[in-house]
Amino acid sequence: MSHTLHPLRVPRLHRSELAVPASNPGMVEKAADSAADVVFLDLEDAVAPPEKEQARKNAIEALNDIDWAAKGKTVSVRINGLDTQYMYRDVVDVMEQAGDRVHTLLVPKVGVPADLYMVEAMVNQIEQAKGLTTRVGLEALIETALGMANVEAIARFGGRMEALHFGVADYAASLRARTVNIGGLNPDYPGDQWHAAISRMVIACRAYGLRAVDGPFGDFSDPEGYRAAARRAAALGCEGKWAIHPSQIELANAVFSPPEAEVDKARRIVAELKKAEAEGRGAASLDGKMIDAASERMAQNVIGLADAIAAKG
Repeated sequence: MSHTLHPLRVPRLHRSELAVPASNPGMVEKAADSAADVVFLDLEDAVAPPEKEQARKNAIEALNDIDWAAKGKTVSVRINGLDTQYMYRDVVDVMEQAGDRVHTLLVPKVGVPADLYMVEAMVNQIEQAKGLTTRVGLEALIETALGMANVEAIARFGGRMEALHFGVADYAASLRARTVNIGGLNPDYPGDQWHAAISRMVIACRAYGLRAVDGPFGDFSDPEGYRAAARRAAALGCEGKWAIHPSQIELANAVFSPPEAEVDKARRIVAELKKAEAEGRGAASLDGKMIDAASERMAQNVIGLADAIAAKG
């Protein structure tokens, strides 16, 4: 193991993240009572330009009126992009009026670390000016060719960074990929065309202590397609996936929750290796297979997730 280690910066249960347009207060109220681990109030793509100002007001009202933490939720706000006229007012108004109620700001279309530096500088100043004690985190959407080209540098950005998300639709547009399918398989491609991109993002996340989250699956009438996409993301190391429709929440929670048998085996691995250590052995066998320190590290990942789910209730 390298002497340079970057442990997970901010652990949060993040199996499912429900995207909700802040322009629709009714949907926001329902989201607060959903089974999603995380809810983000969207001020960006899901909100038309004439509705931007009202959506921002709605988001601030929802942050202040709903006790998201008491409902077991992490609540985030997706601000508008740095290339728009809306972004600065999103940060200023949300932070000044609800900075002690929001958990993270989700920054879209991050291309270079300086994008995050700008947002963080604003957040730092507002927290100081308002005397806020709740530390608001930052999350970045990797959804452009530039962002993916710089994903390692973005992941290394310190300060408030907590997670990277893969935004497949804008990423496809940025690459000029021959598809109009959001997150599903492309019949013209032999396999999953987003495998390499998600894998690269996950590697950057795990190297520098960030959570890795897969983005949307557009066809909410295709639960099997969603499950398959979530399983592929989980296999690559993502810990959760967006839900753009309430029906996708339980699908994500199920895929990213370890089955009882897997948790039981993980606990048996740890117990067997402790027994082996007491006997002076570095390895052991379980169910006819060799297990060692690497097995224990994998098992502890499963146990830690199971414990976090149990703690949520």
